[in-house]
Amino acid sequence: MFRSLIFVSLLLLVTSPTFAEEQWQAGVARVSITPGAPMWMAGYASRKKPAEGTLAELYAKALVLEAGDNRMIFVTTDLIGIPRTLAANVSRRVKEKYKLPRKSLLFNASHTHCGPELRPERDYFYGMAEAQAEQIGVYTEKLETALVELIGAALGNLQPATLSYAKSTADFAKNRRFPTDKGFVNRQYDEGPTDHDVPVLQVFSAAGERRAILFGYACHNTSTGIMEFNGDYAGFAQSDIEKDFPGVTALFVEGTGGDQNPYPRGKIELARQHGRELADAVKRAVHEPQQPLPPAIDSAFTEVELEFEPLPPRAALEADAESKNVYRQRKARYLLGKLDREEPIALTYPCPIQAIRFGETLVMVAIGGEVVVDYSRLVKSTFRSVPFVWVAGYSNDVFGYLPSARVLAEGGYEAGGAMLYGPLPGPFTGSVQDRVMAGVRRVGTDVGFTFPKSLEKQQ
Repeated sequence: MFRSLIFVSLLLLVTSPTFAEEQWQAGVARVSITPGAPMWMAGYASRKKPAEGTLAELYAKALVLEAGDNRMIFVTTDLIGIPRTLAANVSRRVKEKYKLPRKSLLFNASHTHCGPELRPERDYFYGMAEAQAEQIGVYTEKLETALVELIGAALGNLQPATLSYAKSTADFAKNRRFPTDKGFVNRQYDEGPTDHDVPVLQVFSAAGERRAILFGYACHNTSTGIMEFNGDYAGFAQSDIEKDFPGVTALFVEGTGGDQNPYPRGKIELARQHGRELADAVKRAVHEPQQPLPPAIDSAFTEVELEFEPLPPRAALEADAESKNVYRQRKARYLLGKLDREEPIALTYPCPIQAIRFGETLVMVAIGGEVVVDYSRLVKSTFRSVPFVWVAGYSNDVFGYLPSARVLAEGGYEAGGAMLYGPLPGPFTGSVQDRVMAGVRRVGTDVGFTFPKSLEKQQ
């Protein structure tokens, strides 16, 4: 199913005059995860058939960074998301095989809407035929093994290295929550909040050659909805960077893009255009003065229980089950089926939160779900004493939208409307932001930061 082998780029020896006793160890690898046959595509519920081909390869990539006794592995993927079960299975196998704890693995998905569907139970909500639903299980099983082997390949090629950090900006991401008299609709809203930062971490070889670039951006990967597999703007950006810097492996980390769209959008040419814009932003960062990253890394991982509002009364579900809206009908019948079978419907969900600390210089905070951009501001405010703060969404489990208190109060698609298309009962209660930020402070404390009590009231 995966049509190419893992390719490994070695990060070679360098003796750093700045960090005399210790130095980074790093390794990087990639594997094609493009389905070998047409299968259902993820991201748009309106699709009625499987993919019609492949425009550009989809990849999973791994970057291993080691300093002293601590290792961190960044796994980036051209996928709609990493389901909780997939992350758990890969983590378990990696722990058994390589003795790495859960906190040392970060899985991030670019959220391309032109990749394969692999989320459990979406076959029902999208109305797939049985044969198409079976493909999801087959693909996911092979993907699990491919990710374990990918991590092993990167670990098997650890070599000393040096790291640096810089950032730039790109402005094609726009807020998409447009206020109207009837509520918030999905449309470009220039006055809405955004995060245009493009964080860039570089890894160099002994000869001073650039060998890996880890970069990020906060924007939905929805420039196009064509029926051919491709990584959308993030995929084209990675490809362009690798052409701009031969020998480099480029790894994209999706940020807090839950309520951000690329504009203009709707054509594959625009996906290429935005990819080029993002690659150019990375090039600008590469040529900016660099902040060296001393060889020190630590990580922490936790999960916070998010609460859902109570289920609607059974009579309301039964009315929805006869709705002319097929998606509302399916969701109601899904919940009624569970009730009739006396299956438990969980009214909480564990949201993963992770912190990766690079000495005193940089901290990355990775949050599960489709994280709205408010969390970028909140996290950066929480770590205001750190020179550089990198906020990632779509990490470790993309279970659905993660609204802030503001978005939840305003309502709309990101606040709970999107839960119509998946198994979560939703929407979340008003405690969602407080619970997430408590988890952020928890992992921050676990990697050695301290926070004033006043932060709890401010957030």
